[in-house]
Amino acid sequence: MSPRRFTYEVAPVFVLLEYVTLKKMREIIGWHEGRGDGIFSPGGAISNMYAMLLARFKMFPEVKEKGMSSVPRLVAFTSEHSHFSIKKGAAALGIGTESVICIKGFVPFFVSATAGTTVYGAFDPLIAISDICRKYNIWMHVDGAWGGSLLMSRRHRWKLDGVERANSVTWNPHKMMSVPLQCSALLVREEGLMQNCNQMHACYLFQQDKQYDLSYDTGDKALQCGRHVDIFKLWLMWRAKGTIGFEAQIDKCLELSEYLYNKIKDREGYQMVFDGKPQHTNVCFWYLPVLVWNGDRLLFQVAPVIKARMMEYGTTMVSYQPQGDKVNFFRMVISNPAATFEDIDFLIEEIERLGQDL
Repeated sequence: MSPRRFTYEVAPVFVLLEYVTLKKMREIIGWHEGRGDGIFSPGGAISNMYAMLLARFKMFPEVKEKGMSSVPRLVAFTSEHSHFSIKKGAAALGIGTESVICIKGFVPFFVSATAGTTVYGAFDPLIAISDICRKYNIWMHVDGAWGGSLLMSRRHRWKLDGVERANSVTWNPHKMMSVPLQCSALLVREEGLMQNCNQMHACYLFQQDKQYDLSYDTGDKALQCGRHVDIFKLWLMWRAKGTIGFEAQIDKCLELSEYLYNKIKDREGYQMVFDGKPQHTNVCFWYLPVLVWNGDRLLFQVAPVIKARMMEYGTTMVSYQPQGDKVNFFRMVISNPAATFEDIDFLIEEIERLGQDL
């Protein structure tokens, strides 16, 4: 089995597996034209950067040969809760992190909407954002690295209504679908754009007089040349579980998160970070021991202490973090399909046991 692939003749089976899987993923998004493009990349950050690269090339194709000096000052729009990879991509592409802002007088070329933010699991209003992007002819990207897999669920895919209007979508099966790392896909609505943006015509690999369809030589549309075969594990899992199996897995994780939310939202000693039921499996909360009920002066210390005790005992582990003006809170994210309701009950009891003397 070749660990790398860039032309059809080197890895024909894996090229075809990627072709049919990406086509299926585009159909799930809602792109039924039978065309489009896509690629598996080394993670969501790279998939997001690909989208930004394509958006810039679509608006200013001359940048490929002449560089950033040939285009006006560009800016990208995204929400304050978007993934840091949007700014990282802007830095890598020479656009600059200060250009990921909203300032009058520059040329907006890219809007990144988030489907499932990293901390809160929130979903941007994709239909409203797409209306603005269409009005001003701006590339719309949906970063669905975390929340894109909800498209597999008939019960929850409404949270991504409007995703079919996007120009590109990042979707990470290595998150909610539990595919082993790494497995991230960028799906692109316009066929041929990735090739035109990235190809360099290396004649020792991409000869134009081969005997087969040259569209299967996918190496020239990628920033890398050889790529790891990330498609094989996703294809095998999809064949084994089926779309219905993935749907059941995702629905179960969301059901467990709702169970946790309902257990603690009115429970003594707990306070939710924001009102309302979480949109994804992210459940954000404070645990409030008796000693800090009268103010949050010491509240920021509670989650780190309990987390440290969790790790010392080796019983469980839950992430914590501050966010904006909110002091350290627990961020429980459920993506393991083997988790049970009993595990959730144990988690609550363990937090209370480890924090009872605080």
